[in-house]
Amino acid sequence: QVTLVESGGGLVQAGGSLTLSCAASGYTFSNYGMGWFRQAPGKEREFVAAISWAGRSTNYAESVKGRFTISRDNAKNIVYLQMNSLKPEDTAVYYCARPTQIFGARPPMVAPGYNYWGQGTQVTVSS
Repeated sequence: QVTLVESGGGLVQAGGSLTLSCAASGYTFSNYGMGWFRQAPGKEREFVAAISWAGRSTNYAESVKGRFTISRDNAKNIVYLQMNSLKPEDTAVYYCARPTQIFGARPPMVAPGYNYWGQGTQVTVSS
């Protein structure tokens, strides 16, 4: 059974940093890319970042480029999202997700490309 569990969310002031973690289990983690998405109240879920199965390729939403970094530790089955220079508009529930495609060189940047999701972790950035 595929399980994804996010952690690391919380309340932070604008300009601060947080690191989210997503622990995966129930499948061969190193065979799949991973993605991070977020959803703010009243808004659709949006892509944040993705990383390929080996960690060689990453993609970012324009809104977070230069501030967020996605990484993974295949030995620990964990994917991370380091978030720096946080802004109030980064406030959302953050979800990690596993794509449908195995060994994808470039994980998808849209939600329909993912078939397993975590429960989400709340990030709140105060101004």
